[in-house]
Amino acid sequence: MSEEPTRSRAATEERSGSRRDRERPPAPEPLPHPVVDNHCHLDIADGDWVPTADAIAAAAAVGVARIVQIGCDLPGARWAVRAAAEHAALVAGVALHPNEAPRQAEAGTLDEALAEIESLARTHDKVRAIGETGLDHFRTGEEGRAAQVESFRRHIDLAKRLDKTLVIHDRDAHDEVLAVLDEEGVPDRWVMHCFSGDAGFARRCLDRGAYLSFAGTVTFKNAQPLRDALVVVPADRVLVETDAPFLTPTPYRGRPNASYLVPLTMRTMAEVRGADLEALCAAVDANTERAFGGAW
Repeated sequence: MSEEPTRSRAATEERSGSRRDRERPPAPEPLPHPVVDNHCHLDIADGDWVPTADAIAAAAAVGVARIVQIGCDLPGARWAVRAAAEHAALVAGVALHPNEAPRQAEAGTLDEALAEIESLARTHDKVRAIGETGLDHFRTGEEGRAAQVESFRRHIDLAKRLDKTLVIHDRDAHDEVLAVLDEEGVPDRWVMHCFSGDAGFARRCLDRGAYLSFAGTVTFKNAQPLRDALVVVPADRVLVETDAPFLTPTPYRGRPNASYLVPLTMRTMAEVRGADLEALCAAVDANTERAFGGAW
């Protein structure tokens, strides 16, 4: 059942009039040590659907041996659980995305939806994470922010009660995210997904025990503050992700992203940090296991 996508990025863009090059980039040179793509959306199709087993095999061929599949709404969370049960290389994260929470609240179904997220997390041992949750001030206006905050607080509580890793989405809401975390208290393990702040914000997250995860955005020309942040992250707190099918790294920005493109981001990260690539890959691999509760 996990072989059908939950939605299509391409269809959304066609409705909005957007056009992109959807040719899949070529596979990069394999990494010298395996790493984990700790944030991926295999259930979102971008152009032609790639079966899950094929996507996993393509990633493994270049040294991306494992993937954390993140569900962002109820269909996505159910899909993530099924896919993780079917594929040894996957574990799952389940949550209501910050932009999904206001929709559920408006429909009067937020409590019901959160109850199902809790049930999925309790029932399936391959659910390692509660996320992605958090705050998004880019796509959600003032009218939806109270629901976002309520949902975020309840996801934090759930991660703590179930001893799951908290995965945070933060878009244009740095101070507000930290304020909620300070009020609620952080769980033992938490990840700033697709870290988007500067070096100062990185230090504030690290002071609270975060793992910081870097996506293809770190390769973008206009992302110098993000690269400055990457430099200050200790070697035992840095992670890598795709957020696929979004945020494809340079030089293929705008084309479909997938876990097999992680080596492009890892090589940029090693260059920015002045680190040996193999040593950084080994650190990222070990960090991801700690961040998500052990090997799988």
